[in-house]
Amino acid sequence: MTALQKLATGLAAGTIRVVDLTHTLDPDFPVIVLPPEFGQCARFRMEEVSAYDHRGPAWKWHNISMSEHTGTHFDAPSHWISGRDVPLGSVDEIPPERFVGSVCVIDCSDQAEADADFLLNPGHIAEWEATHGQIPPGAWVLMRTDWSKRSGAAYLNMHEEGPHSPGPAAEAIRFLVEQRDITGFGTETVGTDAGQGMHLSPPYPAHYILHGAGKYGLQCLANLSELPPTGAILMAAPLKIKNGTGSPLRVLAMVET
Repeated sequence: MTALQKLATGLAAGTIRVVDLTHTLDPDFPVIVLPPEFGQCARFRMEEVSAYDHRGPAWKWHNISMSEHTGTHFDAPSHWISGRDVPLGSVDEIPPERFVGSVCVIDCSDQAEADADFLLNPGHIAEWEATHGQIPPGAWVLMRTDWSKRSGAAYLNMHEEGPHSPGPAAEAIRFLVEQRDITGFGTETVGTDAGQGMHLSPPYPAHYILHGAGKYGLQCLANLSELPPTGAILMAAPLKIKNGTGSPLRVLAMVET
């Protein structure tokens, strides 16, 4: 059998399982909150157009509106100032093969539970590689924190000085980009950066370094606890929005049972 035939057979037989890494979009799902002097991310909204009634007797449908960066979503290089001139930097320009790739899941759930401001650093990556092998070029690296199990106010974890949530240190992202040539980095939090990432150097290092290098981000992921450290295949295709800086999307992973 060809590789694709083996895949189809595995899916049909249940030896390959599809894991949904996506939160349900609804008006209550938290979005990032910026200082009031800046523009804000719009929450998801859905308006009924008709429901098998006088507005449309045989059909039901809705109008929807939201920010490109609402819910489980994709960040393209053009989202950040460092990536504004990157070739193929908007979601409609990215080659589609970049949306499918191998997955490395670094489990930081214990550290994140102990410290909401936990930062992934190169030492943690070295420990992971000592057990699971070197992160291959083109992989997606996902930071598991189990933050997706939170909801409401606990998800954003806002305090007087701003949000508190785990994320990567600048040195970790720089290592993954420059030494491992990853495709992208994903988190279970509302952004790829830590909640207090504005105080790091550079500010918001995941955004700045990833997108300046033409790499991608995924955030608000769910169910990372269902993925093995290695061996899964990720599918994360954003909407093909002309000049789009990002997009909500359905993120799926295939894992062997």
